[in-house]
Amino acid sequence: MADIRQSTFWANLAKKVAGIVLKNLGAGARPDTHHQHVVPHPKGWAVKGEGNERYTAIYPYQDDAIERAREIAQNYGADVIIHRKDGTIRDRINYG
Repeated sequence: MADIRQSTFWANLAKKVAGIVLKNLGAGARPDTHHQHVVPHPKGWAVKGEGNERYTAIYPYQDDAIERAREIAQNYGADVIIHRKDGTIRDRINYG
């Protein structure tokens, strides 16, 4: 019984190590998307590419931010994800 537990332990450990190594090599990573998010900003509304740290543009009105996000998303065949003031998603437009 101890042999079975010990072999299970080593098998699980090997699986975890392999997963960490593959993750560090980029295996299984999601491909980059060009989805554009329209998010609340202290100065109004901002357009932010998915996964980006910086804003693409900031506008006083949500409609202006949506228009810019649409232009970018159409160029990439991506989505526009429109958020409410509280950050929840209110709409998604697909251009893919």
